Amino acid sequence: MNRRLLQFLQAENITQTQLADILSVARGSVSHILAGRNRPGYDFLESLLLHFPSLNLEWLMTGKGKMYKETSPEQEESASQLDLFPPRTPSAGRRVERILVFYNDNTYQEFNPTE
Repeated sequence: MNRRLLQFLQAENITQTQLADILSVARGSVSHILAGRNRPGYDFLESLLLHFPSLNLEWLMTGKGKMYKETSPEQEESASQLDLFPPRTPSAGRRVERILVFYNDNTYQEFNPTE
């Protein structure tokens, strides 16, 4: 499994450190799993699937199938119709003070619309 997890990290173009930060686990735990010293626990796998829902758990655990889950056109259409950011009516007097954009290379950029 450790080799498949490493393949997944390479496919996603993320480092061990970034994965640990994404999953909110100790950086050493990812290193130990990839080195084959430890097996991932339930919490690790659950967090991995929550953060990477397209990852095929059967492939990760057994090597059977493909790395990513197959999706039908109906699933893709329904997923694209999900409203992740529903419109909100701002309360009177509320205004945006700053916007932070976080990039996958652990950098960020801050925007201040009032400036």
